[in-house]
Amino acid sequence: MAGLRAAQKEMTRKLLLSTALELFKTKGYAATTVDDIASAAGTTRVTFYAYFPSRSDLMKALIGELNEALERIDSPAHGSTARDLVSVVDDGSREAIAGWLTTIAGRWDTVRPYLNAAFEAAAVDPELRGLVDAWFEETISDIEDGLDRAGRFDPASRHLRGVLAMAQLDYVARNWTPGRWDNDREQLVNTLAESWAGLLGKNPPGA
Repeated sequence: MAGLRAAQKEMTRKLLLSTALELFKTKGYAATTVDDIASAAGTTRVTFYAYFPSRSDLMKALIGELNEALERIDSPAHGSTARDLVSVVDDGSREAIAGWLTTIAGRWDTVRPYLNAAFEAAAVDPELRGLVDAWFEETISDIEDGLDRAGRFDPASRHLRGVLAMAQLDYVARNWTPGRWDNDREQLVNTLAESWAGLLGKNPPGA
């Protein structure tokens, strides 16, 4: 019986998360209340609060799901890490960069609702703003770690290179849809890979 109760609790938790994510996608984070989420999930605000102390705590759990979708793992150095990104940047070849970006692009449809909800939440909730900023910084740190391993570029520029690379990736991940900017996914990834190769690679264009 204990196992059944635990499974039922996990199902309810996942239902609240998936319902909230869909509402954040259609209504926006700021316009979605706890009552909206509970009602759409077919439960009550009392049940909601049994799982999440606040809407902000639910958003934190969604960021945890985002990390799972991106295959990020815990890192004692800086919160979370994608070791394959560190290795790709260390490698520095355009082929490795393009391969990693192709894999990530295949997840855009899955992660886009999470990313958009997180950035909308950060705009209205100072606590979540700090959390999202820290999450973004963790990914930048992966790039910096890869450049450190490779010993490539001026050390003072490595963090900035990570900032610029992630700003590009974040923007297209949250905003691109097929046909937008007159580019399909393959064209977009190829162009992004060219840009990343210039920022991060071992054979930048013109070198």
